[in-house]
Amino acid sequence: MSWPLDGAKLDRFRALMAEEGLDAVVVRAPDNVLYLTNFWGMKGYDACVFPREGEPVLICLEASAEDAERTAWTGEVRYVRGYDEADPRPPLARTLEAAVEAARGHGRVGLELSLGTQASDRMVGEPTTFTKAWFDAFPDAADATPLLARARSIKTAQEVERMRLANEIAAAAMDHVREHLRPFMKESEAAALWQGYVHGAGTGWHGKVELALPFSLVWSGPGIKTFTATGDLPVREGEPVLFEIWVCADGYWADHTKNLVFGELTDRYRELEHALMDVYARAVDHCRPGASMAELDVLVRDGIAAAGYPGQPTHPICHGVGARAHEPPYPHQAGGGVFEEGMVLAVEPGMYWEGGGGLRVEDNFLITATGAEKLSPFPDGIVSCG
Repeated sequence: MSWPLDGAKLDRFRALMAEEGLDAVVVRAPDNVLYLTNFWGMKGYDACVFPREGEPVLICLEASAEDAERTAWTGEVRYVRGYDEADPRPPLARTLEAAVEAARGHGRVGLELSLGTQASDRMVGEPTTFTKAWFDAFPDAADATPLLARARSIKTAQEVERMRLANEIAAAAMDHVREHLRPFMKESEAAALWQGYVHGAGTGWHGKVELALPFSLVWSGPGIKTFTATGDLPVREGEPVLFEIWVCADGYWADHTKNLVFGELTDRYRELEHALMDVYARAVDHCRPGASMAELDVLVRDGIAAAGYPGQPTHPICHGVGARAHEPPYPHQAGGGVFEEGMVLAVEPGMYWEGGGGLRVEDNFLITATGAEKLSPFPDGIVSCG
């Protein structure tokens, strides 16, 4: 279940390297390795040396040789041992040596010097971080993180296709939960319904997805807040169950917030939904090529304040999605920039009540020449079960 080499993406990246005067870029974050090689590692011990001219080199564990041979676009793969009886050092030391050797002679090198966050490897629960030695080994390196962010913010046709698959899986899982959700079911049980479908049905999805991984936060009624964990509150009739959900399909992501309700929605929630969906519609309509990113943030927050919720939400209302669930661009009032054709964005306004309860909506949108195209087939707003 591999993907053909995305020449449009790699050619554009090399053109941007030329603009920055970089002869090679060395990456180790799993999402950047995936972006440049199509290899999604298991443990985060991998790296790529990507030259402006010549063939890139993928460095990965010997144990991942079969995965690399099947999926990687690189013509050259250098393997390192996870354990070497003749070398007591941890495997990252061998990855570093291989990266330094592969980068030798390439002139001006770029490194992820200002990398703040990264997408996980396939094992997720064992994130791998590199030591100071990784940076010390390239003492004259330029910071390639802005270049990588600039390149990744514009998606190729293949990337959009991969993200559509992640969006389809997320929506199908919501349809599954819609059929099986019941009153008094715990938030955690609702989350398990959704996650189980993503991993079970999403892996192998239409013969195009090798591995689908689910991530979720699920809150019911008064449990709806920002930045809290899924708990054991029961599903309550007339009040929404909010699903803050992510699907990662072979390294490409979908990021949604969807809402279900059993029975007739209460008047208070119906009024809240109407106000929020009005702000949401105006926000999506704003997302067109050439439109100001800062103005989107102002538009949303002013609209939410006018609805009676000043200072909300505390979370960002828009971000890029791609080989990470949250990636540049990050539209906000202190920043600049405009929306460009080919960007994929999550738009997510929310309104919350003091003490618990509230609503958020979110979907992924591809910026086209004529505006924003919704990628998920699952409806926004509050959707009735049954």
